[in-house]
Amino acid sequence: MKHPVDVHVGKRIRHRRWMNGTTQQQLAEQVGIKFQQIQKYETGMNRVSASRLWDIANALSVPTSFFFDGMEASSVPAGSDSDMPNDILADKEALELLRSYYSIPENQRRRLYDLARVLSQAA
Repeated sequence: MKHPVDVHVGKRIRHRRWMNGTTQQQLAEQVGIKFQQIQKYETGMNRVSASRLWDIANALSVPTSFFFDGMEASSVPAGSDSDMPNDILADKEALELLRSYYSIPENQRRRLYDLARVLSQAA
């Protein structure tokens, strides 16, 4: 049975890998394992050891704490707060939006962020 923490960490690995435009094969090569193991980590089927998580974090240029971000939020029951998807990291449209957002120059990105906040408050 999958442990919720392993599933969360796996989703964060997949999210960061996808945001970097890195394939499972590329990540596996950087870490020194087979891509099938990356698949198992990303689904939460296999637990990631501390040393392997360290290697993955270095390969993806994030601190190890990145993989645990949002743990408290992920334990909130579905539909309890908003109409956001239960797992925003699994939503391909949201990830594409994030990738596009971060490709915008910083000054324009800040203006877009401010606009989105104003629009969400008006809704």
